Amino acid sequence: MDVEPRQRDFEQPGFEAVAQELIEPLRRYLARRTDPATADDVLSETLLVAWRRRAEMPAEPLAWAYAVARNCLANAERSRRRQDRLIVRIWQLARPPEHVPARDDPDPELARALGRLSSVDAELVRLWAWEELGPAEIAQVVGMSANAVSIRLHRARKKLKAALEGERP
Repeated sequence: MDVEPRQRDFEQPGFEAVAQELIEPLRRYLARRTDPATADDVLSETLLVAWRRRAEMPAEPLAWAYAVARNCLANAERSRRRQDRLIVRIWQLARPPEHVPARDDPDPELARALGRLSSVDAELVRLWAWEELGPAEIAQVVGMSANAVSIRLHRARKKLKAALEGERP
């Protein structure tokens, strides 16, 4: 029985270096969108998916990794909703209030203004402003064309500006 080739499969110094570069941006991305425990779980799941799909990983993997994290977060949220529905059916109790993710908003006015945008527009603005991604990278994360992202991002920034100006005296 040959153990050596299997051992080599797990030795990926290239992947390890890429993973180290991805961890902090992904951690920040997830911390802005969910609670700390879920963020840690989703980060682990994202890195596992990245490991499994490392052959598909592009040369610049950050936007690709954001897309993977976004999908893993959506899966975690769907799972949480299914569990909540099951608890309600079992115990016949009212569902506890949903957890509101802690945001790293520096300004409460900004948080309110972002809350006035649609969830897609707010996500585009966050990816652009907080994650410092360009339209092509954002397109890869959210699964739209770069042109559609450019148009929606332009409109979302105008809406955000209007919302912010409406709140200030």
